[in-house]
Amino acid sequence: MQVRTVTTAVITTVVLLMATLVTDVNANAPQSGGNSKVAARPKPQASQPKLVDINSASATELKTLPGIGQDEAARIIAARPFGSKAWLVTKGILPESLYPAISHLVLAKQPFKDAAKNVEMYRKMQSK
Repeated sequence: MQVRTVTTAVITTVVLLMATLVTDVNANAPQSGGNSKVAARPKPQASQPKLVDINSASATELKTLPGIGQDEAARIIAARPFGSKAWLVTKGILPESLYPAISHLVLAKQPFKDAAKNVEMYRKMQSK
């Protein structure tokens, strides 16, 4: 009889401890709309390449771009400023075949936030 009482007490204690554990885990689990009890992990983001500004980058920075060597970097620097990155091709600075490899890696920051001032500046440059 004593063995039966001890066994019942041990089983009751284990059940109560497990119930407490399950309650604590559920209380600390993040709430989600689905039935899943596993928290969703955020997807790691692919690191974005640092964009190179063709209007201000040094020759060393420009040479980090695929297909850009010392000669191409010098031509880019000499032809500044650019109204857009597409001007690299339209002004004949780089061959059209090279542009797709670097177009997603470059940008052409403008000197003025006011677009009208930028247009005026580029018009003056073209008239020279």
